[in-house]
Amino acid sequence: MAKLLSTKYSNAGISLTLLLLRLLFGGLIMTHGWPKLVNFSTYAQKFADPFGIGKTASLGLTIFAEFFCGALVLVGLLTRFATVPLIICFVVIVFMIHGGDPIGKRELAIMFLTGFTALLIAGPGKYSLDGALGN
Repeated sequence: MAKLLSTKYSNAGISLTLLLLRLLFGGLIMTHGWPKLVNFSTYAQKFADPFGIGKTASLGLTIFAEFFCGALVLVGLLTRFATVPLIICFVVIVFMIHGGDPIGKRELAIMFLTGFTALLIAGPGKYSLDGALGN
C-alpha cells in the first residue's frame, strides 16, 4: 500500500511505461493504416483532401504516418522523428476533419494526439531500438 501511495519513481518504471505507450499507440495506429494500405484504390476515391493536394496524396501521407511511422514507434526506432507525421495527422483530424464535430466524435483522435505528443516529449525509453543503439 505504501508503494501505491508513493510519489517516487524509478527509471525502470518510466522505461516500462514508455514501452507500453509505444506498443499501445504504435500498434493501434497501425491497425488504422493497414486497411488503407491494402485497399488503397477503394479509400482513394472517398478520402478527405483538407489541403487541396488531391485525395491520393492525402491518403498516401496518412498511410505513411499511420502504418509506417506507427511501425517505427512500435519498435522504438527513430521514435521522435516518427511521431511528428503522426502528430500532424492527428492535428488535422482533430481540428480540420472533425473540427466542428462534438467532442465525442473527436475523442479517439485526441487520445492518439496526446499519446504521440507524450512520446515526442519523453522519447522512446530504454526498452527500444533507439535505446539499444544509443540514440
